[in-house]
Amino acid sequence: MLIDTHCHLNTIIKNEFDAPLPENFSELIQPYLDEARLHQVKHIINVGTSLIESINCVLLAKTFKNIWATLGTHPNDLTTDWKSDIVAYKKILQSTDKERIVGIGEIGLDYHYPDFDKQRQYDGFRAQIEVALEHDLPVVIHTRDAADETLHVIEEYKQDNIRGIIHCFSENAAFAKHARELGFLLGIGGPLTYPKNQYLRDIFIETPLESIVLETDAPFLPPQYMRGKKNTPAQIAYIGQFLADLKGVSLEEVARITTQNAVNLFRI
Repeated sequence: MLIDTHCHLNTIIKNEFDAPLPENFSELIQPYLDEARLHQVKHIINVGTSLIESINCVLLAKTFKNIWATLGTHPNDLTTDWKSDIVAYKKILQSTDKERIVGIGEIGLDYHYPDFDKQRQYDGFRAQIEVALEHDLPVVIHTRDAADETLHVIEEYKQDNIRGIIHCFSENAAFAKHARELGFLLGIGGPLTYPKNQYLRDIFIETPLESIVLETDAPFLPPQYMRGKKNTPAQIAYIGQFLADLKGVSLEEVARITTQNAVNLFRI
């Protein structure tokens, strides 16, 4: 069995961001679930990026028993009214829907694009971590061009037993080591297969399977062989085989250990 620990099925079936799911979302999603199951991908963690998309994630998780949801506002999606998102997430976590919610994310810091608001991102990141800690949930962390600051924030909450995933890991070996020492798992997907990312392959050759989870970030970041196409959860099988070949082990071993890592973290 395999688990896609980071997917955006709600985005796959829509033409625009931050919009409710279409009325026929169930029939639109089913083919992706069927394809995933054919490739032994039995569970999918559908990750929120804004309040609207987090609500969409919860609706999908309530509709399909093999989909689980996280709540969170991506650093690039934090508006001047971001604190109202936090209030809404807390209300959702007090409702009956909380049984289908297994994490807070994706949250973090992203200093890549111009005109970012560093203080807003920092405050929003910390506030959402505190929601996760309050509800004993793991965090799914997005970091881009903010490595030192991201680790600094995690360090702040080390004594509170913060746990989670560094999503779409793309930092250096020193960051990987530090994150693992803090108890974090490293999420890896399609970028592992990109020709330019030899440094990433070198890191994951040295990283024990016990510190790795597989993810697609679908519909984004497809593996190299299908660049330019829409990514799907079924590609976890390809990513798992690529990692197995890289480390010189069987796909069965990769599946067993990375799946157990995800099960332990998300408690599904």
